[in-house]
Amino acid sequence: MSLFLYIMSWRIVYIEEADYLSLHLDNLKVTKGNDETTIPLSDINSIIIDNYKTTLSVNLLNKCMDYKVNVVLCDMKHLPNTIIYPYSGNYQASLVLKEQLSWKEENIRRVWKIIVEGKIINQMKVLKENNKSIDVILKLSHYLNEIEPLDVTNREGLAAKLYFRELFGEKFLREDENTINACLNYGYSIIRSMIARTLVAKGLNPHIGIFHKGQFNDFNLADDIIEVFRPIIDNYVYNNFLNETFFTREMRLNIVASLTRKVRYNEKKQSISNAINAYIDGIIQALNTGNYSQIYFPETKIYDI
Repeated sequence: MSLFLYIMSWRIVYIEEADYLSLHLDNLKVTKGNDETTIPLSDINSIIIDNYKTTLSVNLLNKCMDYKVNVVLCDMKHLPNTIIYPYSGNYQASLVLKEQLSWKEENIRRVWKIIVEGKIINQMKVLKENNKSIDVILKLSHYLNEIEPLDVTNREGLAAKLYFRELFGEKFLREDENTINACLNYGYSIIRSMIARTLVAKGLNPHIGIFHKGQFNDFNLADDIIEVFRPIIDNYVYNNFLNETFFTREMRLNIVASLTRKVRYNEKKQSISNAINAYIDGIIQALNTGNYSQIYFPETKIYDI
């Protein structure tokens, strides 16, 4: 059989050249010309479809939702553009939504402060691991100590500006169109989709965030959760693609592969998907009860499984 399907692990399936994706029993069936292969949906966390000519069956998509499989569609630039997730992912969704809508302002303000602290701590780790300026690291530490509830003085934004320029160069801007930003956006988008999938599976509404409140953003809560995971992608891109000129297929495959590996979370090496699940549990417990003791931050180094 010709190689038209790249499986980066049993968790994430990357589709690049398939003609048809359909359902066969409870399996993903991939067809390219006369070649076919099947993969049990129970073995899949996410399907990334990076071919705008591929045809998908509605039957497959519905069954993916039953299995809580995350489906990501990429655009012409190979960047994730659409996330398909279940309308309701948990039998207790109405109860969970009621809890979500009753989160106390005090808990929201404190949790966002903790999230920003975790993000800046991880940014400092990335800079230290890559032997960057001690002065910049100390400045981030200064910002860390100044964070207020809900980060009303925007220490997160100030830290990010310093951090990215120290890591990727003085002229680097996140808004620019270049290979580094393409890599960062690709990795962020995949993690964001994994987070959205997990939120829905827990019965949470990803529209309702704690800091992100965009009226037209379907993933406000995912954008809150992702913050401490972003430096993992930053670190990987810096160490693997810093001098690349073009955003290639091999780079996309490597980024996908990195997200099937492990990070250290709560003093244990866990898959990134498991770390996301545990981190969300800690955040939601804090929002529901005011108990912040179960919030841990993933570390920034990626380990092979």
